[in-house]
Amino acid sequence: MSTAMILAAGRGERLRPLTDHTPKPLIEVGGKPLIEHHLERLAAAGIGRVVINLAHLGEKLRAHLDDGTRWGLTIEYSVEGERAEDALETAGGIRHALRHLSPTFLLVNGDVLADIDYRALAERAACLPDDCLAHLVLVDNPPHHPEGDFGLDATGRLTPGSDQCFTYSGIGLYRRTMFAGLEPGRRALGPLLHEAIAAGQVCGERHRGDWLDVGTQERLAEARRRVQND
Repeated sequence: MSTAMILAAGRGERLRPLTDHTPKPLIEVGGKPLIEHHLERLAAAGIGRVVINLAHLGEKLRAHLDDGTRWGLTIEYSVEGERAEDALETAGGIRHALRHLSPTFLLVNGDVLADIDYRALAERAACLPDDCLAHLVLVDNPPHHPEGDFGLDATGRLTPGSDQCFTYSGIGLYRRTMFAGLEPGRRALGPLLHEAIAAGQVCGERHRGDWLDVGTQERLAEARRRVQND
């Protein structure tokens, strides 16, 4: 697996007014933009090509990151538009970027901060069961999402629900075939995942390390505290 995709097209409504003039991935955590934490760790994991989708203030993001040379990466951009309303949501954005992606690719939400091992996750791509369309990293439920998203059975398959559900971290491996049949346009990832999980076609693992969804002012402050204390 040689490609990762970072989702970076979102408006970041809950982080306004910071995101009125700064793309959410360029908000600083620990003295550098959030997206740079991902780029550094992807490069260290040996993933050489990164696709980034763009919408809200996308040209600012492209101007800052350029072609990725300073991280030893090749960055390609999938442009959905310049306005926030042009963003295609997660599944639509992936469908729009399919021509850039390898048959199995690593997907990273640009607004999370985690110590998930990208190298180990990328190495899983070679041994995914043939009938698995995705392999998701799950985390313990944070206070803002106590009900969780999916269960995880003893065989490593995700289930729609169970006595113990976990939260999808926003990081996982996906097969391009999962999105190839979608019509272009705005498409959410949730319904697509639920359909595949109900069919037993999604694998997963539980990450017990550090993870934070940097989606609000309060969680941004927490991310900055964590990085400062590392």
